[in-house]
Amino acid sequence: MPDAPPDPAGGPQLRTIAMPRDANASGDIFGGWTLSQMDLAGAGYAAERAQGRVATIGIEAMRFLRPILVGDEVSCYCTPLRCGETSVTVKVETWARGRGQGRRPEKVTEGVFTFVAMDEHGHPSPLPPESQGATP
Repeated sequence: MPDAPPDPAGGPQLRTIAMPRDANASGDIFGGWTLSQMDLAGAGYAAERAQGRVATIGIEAMRFLRPILVGDEVSCYCTPLRCGETSVTVKVETWARGRGQGRRPEKVTEGVFTFVAMDEHGHPSPLPPESQGATP
């Protein structure tokens, strides 16, 4: 397992704190909450590339490596994998850091998310050329 999160130029796409309302009775954060945070991060990243609205059309192969606990700082890092005519595929890595000084972040899961650009009527829309698109 890697010992340091990815180092994209802009840092994490999303960073939040896991709260008690997001946990089961044992204090472990629900996998669905984690998936939701990853989807938000990936969609934000894809929307920048699409310069507009996107919708999630696929999620591949998530595996949880360790539980996220209440109070952990959760960060999602996005890396583009491919762009099609209307779609953007993004690898999203999620890292958690426990409370307390000196705690190192640990990778907790990753997944591959595919988003399609949408027009104002909800139909697939071509991505703008990369030279016109915002970063990524």
